[in-house]
This record gives sequence, C-alpha cells and structure tokens, in this order.
Amino acid sequence: MGGLRDAFGMSITALPTKTAAVVLKGVTKTYGGGEGSVRALDEVSVVFESGSFTAIMGPSGSGKTTLVQAAAGLDRPDRGTVRIGDVELTRMREKGLARLRRRRVGFVFQSFNLLPSLTAEQNVVLPLRLAGRRPRRGAAREALARVGLADRARHRPAQLSGGQQQRVAIARALVCEPDVIFADEPTGALDSRSARQVLGILREATDRDGRTIVMVTHDPVAAAVADRVLFLADGRIVDEMAKPSADVVSDRLTELSA
Repeated sequence: MGGLRDAFGMSITALPTKTAAVVLKGVTKTYGGGEGSVRALDEVSVVFESGSFTAIMGPSGSGKTTLVQAAAGLDRPDRGTVRIGDVELTRMREKGLARLRRRRVGFVFQSFNLLPSLTAEQNVVLPLRLAGRRPRRGAAREALARVGLADRARHRPAQLSGGQQQRVAIARALVCEPDVIFADEPTGALDSRSARQVLGILREATDRDGRTIVMVTHDPVAAAVADRVLFLADGRIVDEMAKPSADVVSDRLTELSA
C-alpha cells in the first residue's frame, strides 16, 4: 500500500493536498492479557485530511471501532500518538480530553444516543450546554433545518422515526461546528431511504462546510459516498481506495472476509 511516510519511516495513509485534521502514528491497542489478549490495533498510522470524508471498513473484529475511539480520544492507545489539529491527545488528562471533544469533535452513533425526555432542539444544543457555552439564539432550529427537521423541533425522540432521530443526532454533531465528526455505523439501523438522507447530510457537511468526516460502516453503498475507503484487517490498514464504486468496495470486503 502506498502513502506518506513520517520521520520514523512509518506509512501514513493520506490525501496529500490539505492540512491534517487527525493524525495517528504507530497506534497500538490491546485488550485483555496473557493468552486471551486481543490486539485490536497494530501499529496503525493514518492521516485524516481536513475537509475529507473517509469510510472505514473491514471484517468483524478488524479494529474499526477501536480506531475511531482512539482517534476521538475516547480510548487511550497502549503505544503511539493521536493528534487532533495541533493538540496531542495521548498526553492529555481526562478533563482536558472531555473539553476538547465537546468543542472540536462531533459524534454520530448507530443508536442515536438522544435523551428521551428532551425535545429535538434540546437534544441538539445539549453538547453546547455541557461545554458551558450558551447556545446562540436560533442555533438549534438552524441545525434542524439543515437536516430537514425544522418542523420537528419540539418533538421528543419517541415521536420521531429512526431516520429522523439520526438526523437530530447529526444536527447535534453539527451545531458545535466541530473540526471532525466521527460516525460509527450511522446508517446501520436505518432503512435505505433514511440511510440515503443521512449520507447526503454527512456528504454536504464536507462539501459545504469543510467538515472532516470519519465513518465506520459495513455498507458498501455508504462507503461509496466517501472520498476514500480504508480497509482494516487484524488491526492493520491493509488497503485504501479513492472514490470507489459500491461494487468494488463490496468485492474487496468479500476478499478480506474470506
């Protein structure tokens, strides 16, 4: 596999035309100990360029979610470094990491993670309030309008479909104007129509706003929306493709899963 190499000679997968939003160098993460230990990430080095949309794919247990959690500062690696912009996460304490995530990182999960007692607009501005920031007047409504839910601002999650709940989750990620959005299987629980809507919103966040998107997915159709696809196997990045078709992604994933 080609790509850049750092000062230590490690390959860093990257699109070489922009600045780096997220950089992982030599990241290793092992769970458990002794004979039962599992190396989820094995000396992974990768660059996610500012304003790019990257999909991460691989067989079950290949390390996809662990990679995203390490990149977002949700899980500390055993070795290696992680940087968001000019900030190295691996040297930060938990409070500092929490502040950084609230100000510079957005999250979208398969399970939506909305608070059932709050309305859509209250869920959207929750990260701002947790960060001690007073939401700008109209910010929630504007974010909901971006995802086509301006008329659902006062609805609670139970009054929304799965696709609508995921769009609220994306509005919540966008309202903080983060440098990077990490999405872990954002279309995994959705029907095909809702999935297309969600992917279109994420694509627009990159094309219109310059947001960096890092998305874990098992769906070749979803992956084909990205600028590039990284393939993991046994905790390592084993391949990458630039703007491949869904069929090409599917074929490569089948080879890795065999």
